[in-house]
This record gives sequence, C-alpha cells and structure tokens, in this order.
Amino acid sequence: MSTPPLVVRTRADSTALRKAALSIEQAAWGELGYLNYTRAHYELYADLLEQYADYQLCLVNEETGYPVAVANCVPVPCSGPDDLPPEGWDWLLETAARPKGPHNMLGALAISVPAIHRSKGYARKMIRALLDLAEVKGLHGLVAPVRPSAKAHHPWVSIDDYISWTDHEGRIYDPWLRSHLSSGGKLVGPCERSMVVHEPLPFWETWAKQTFDETGAYVLDGVLTPVEIDVARQYGRYEEPNVWVAYAA
Repeated sequence: MSTPPLVVRTRADSTALRKAALSIEQAAWGELGYLNYTRAHYELYADLLEQYADYQLCLVNEETGYPVAVANCVPVPCSGPDDLPPEGWDWLLETAARPKGPHNMLGALAISVPAIHRSKGYARKMIRALLDLAEVKGLHGLVAPVRPSAKAHHPWVSIDDYISWTDHEGRIYDPWLRSHLSSGGKLVGPCERSMVVHEPLPFWETWAKQTFDETGAYVLDGVLTPVEIDVARQYGRYEEPNVWVAYAA
C-alpha cells in the first residue's frame, strides 16, 4: 500500500480542521480522560488552543482531507532548560496564560496519534514539525514535558529510576523518550508534578470502575504512578511524572 500524501496544516486553517483535530485527540487519549481535570487543563487548555490556533499542527492526509496526527503547543517565556521546574505540563499552560516575559520558547503539550495510525512514523514527523514551527516563529527552541509511553507498565518504579533504564543496545529504555532523543532532544530530567489531578473520591471511583474503602495508593489503567486515595477526606490525588526534554533552536 502506498503512503498517502501528507501535509502539515494548523487549526487556524478551518473550522472543520479544528473539529477533526479534537476528534484525533479524543481518540488518542480517551482512556486517560482523567488528565483533562488538572486545574490548568480544565481552566486554560481550550482557550489557549484557540488563542494560538496557528500553533496547533495537524498532519493531514491530502487524499481524505482528514488529519492522521496532531501536535499541540504554546509559546512561553523560558530562560532555558536549566530553569525548568518540577511542574511540567500544567506549568506550560499557566505560563503561557500569564506570561512574565517575552514568548521566546515553544512548549510542546502533546503529540496525538490514534491507534489506527501508529507505528507509521507520524509521531516523529510531528516532532520535526514542532521544531520547524519554533524556527518559523523565531523562538529559541523547544521544551517538552514528555509522557514516557512505557512507564504505565511500571507504575511502582520511581521516575528517577525509570529514566536510568537502558535496553539491550544501551539506549534509553522508554520508546517515546528514545524517539525524542534520536530526533535531537536532550534529556533534562524529571518533572515529578507535571500533571496534578486532585478530585473527590466519586470522581476516581467513576474512572476506576470500583469503590475505594481504604486509604492507600491505587493503580488505575494508564497511570504512570499510583493515585493516592484518602477515604477520610473523600479525595484522591494523582501527580503524574513526566520528563523534560529540550531542543536547541
């Protein structure tokens, strides 16, 4: 089967592309929908994507006119990789919404590829497209709080230990981190509180499809680290660790 002709467009191009891009995101991340309820995501994400519609990239199949992958990002003020905080994804949104300096860096929020289009190299194409965007916009580089794709298989392992693992060829163990490093990214270090979801107990029971009768740490499908459930206070807290990766301009 021949490879379809692909072109990078942005959400600013049309209302139809905005709608299609949202569909791609939902298809790629649907089972991790609880991540939509970090305070920053819930309050800021949709507005920032509209404000910076020309930064939201779509890899479009020209034969169908429909995207096969999307990448979301925002411009942020950042003095460089050495100043990146232990907060990650949420921090990018908050910083983009309330800048304290000139927007000089591109902050990557997500690359979304639905299951039907995976293993075709589209994610790496989107990394390249983000780097090209940073150059076109005159920004100093790209920083990304990367969600390590295989960490969900090892939720009890600390993020510090996890990123020290290597495969049989001596490369970093995680495949998504490996893709970033092979694309020219530099591993900066963990952002332990990249996405924080603090919600009432019924919220977590809805997503877990189970009741929680005892306080403790619980592993839900897809989490990178356990959710801390406090039955007495009727709340649960999830602090997702990601890994900062930086690209120079």
